[in-house]
Amino acid sequence: MQIVFNDPVLYIVDYPAQDAVEVIDKRHGLGALLRDEAARRFRREFRSLLDSDGEGEAYDDFLTRYQALLTQPAVYH
Repeated sequence: MQIVFNDPVLYIVDYPAQDAVEVIDKRHGLGALLRDEAARRFRREFRSLLDSDGEGEAYDDFLTRYQALLTQPAVYH
């Protein structure tokens, strides 16, 4: 398990051994566990966003593309 990103809006944890990525949108308290090809695609796109200094609109556009998948309530311990 590796925490990849943590800011006031988004929390991303990578599980390389399971080929999975957990994504939590803190604004809405919803998340998803992406596996296999979906996880690999998310990693590639997120890396590309960070490499391009994605801020503002680019960041919002990225989150919007994945919003439909974030359906599980995030439960904090």
